[in-house]
This record gives sequence, structure tokens and C-alpha cells, in this order.
Amino acid sequence: MESSVGPDAESTLIERARREPEAFGELYRRYVERIYRYHYRHVGNHAEAEDLTSRTFLHALRAMPRYRPRDGTFQAWLFRIAHNLLVNYYRDQSRHPAVELEDVPVLAAESGLWERLEAAELQRRLLAAFEQLSEERKTLLLLKFVEQLSNAEIAMVLGKTEGAVKALYNRTLISLRHALAEED
Repeated sequence: MESSVGPDAESTLIERARREPEAFGELYRRYVERIYRYHYRHVGNHAEAEDLTSRTFLHALRAMPRYRPRDGTFQAWLFRIAHNLLVNYYRDQSRHPAVELEDVPVLAAESGLWERLEAAELQRRLLAAFEQLSEERKTLLLLKFVEQLSNAEIAMVLGKTEGAVKALYNRTLISLRHALAEED
């Protein structure tokens, strides 16, 4: 779980991690769960997600001397590394990601049978519409809603401007609405 240490303490830790690889362990502990979830939601396989997570942190450790806070937050920089590894993974594997249905929370779990059936149907439709999106749009939604990154951080991860991220987000929501409307 990420600790609630402020940006000044994290900056100090980052500076220590540049000189002392052992200090990198604290950064690892802060972000490993989020990076793992990000990879797992893309690949849908625990072993692959663990491998990608390990590779993300190995790349980050090796690249620590090149990290510049003025280019964005450490978190965004780390997600950028994770994103690049996923792009390479798909290029190398020629696979498509899967989000397993069990990973999506069941809506209205305490409701009656009819409400649960409706929620399950909506969940199925949303998942089907999500699966039809491009990798870039899936990544955008995962970073925004699951990882709760800001538009500026998402822009850094995707290598786009903040305005381009906002436009892509709007187009993605519109295409999801159209996909759901077509099913009706």
C-alpha cells in the first residue's frame, strides 16, 4: 500500500535512491501494488503481470540517474516505464489483453435478484465495449479510473499533451456510449 508521505519526503527518498540502491526498496514498496494491478488489468495473467512488474522496477532502478522531477512525478515516470514495457510485450507476443470478469466488481451486490441480473448484464456489456477499444484507450481508462492518475500524469505516461489526453478521453467515452447504444 502506498504510504501517505508528502512530496518533499519522496524527493529526498528519490535522491537517496539515486546513490543507494537499497533506498530504492522503499519506492518499490510504495508503488509495487499499483504497478502490478496496472499490468494485471492489461494482461489478465498473474505470472505475466508479476514478470512485467519486476521488469518495470528493474528498468526504473537502472534509469534512476536519468529521472528528472521537472519532467513529471515519479509515479507518472514509473507508469511510463510500465506502459512502454506493455507496448513491447504486445509487440513481442502478438497478444491482446484480457480483463477477467472476476476482476470487475459486481455492481449492486446487496440488491435483489433482478437488480443483480441487470448489473451483471451492464457489467458484461461494459466489458465487451471496453475490449473493443484500442490499447491506448484501454490504458487511458485504466490510468484514469483504476490508478486515479491526473490528466497531466496520464499525458506523461502516454507521451501526449494534457489537451490530447482530454480529447482522447472524451472520444473514448463517446465511443463507449455508441457501443452500448448499438447493443440496445
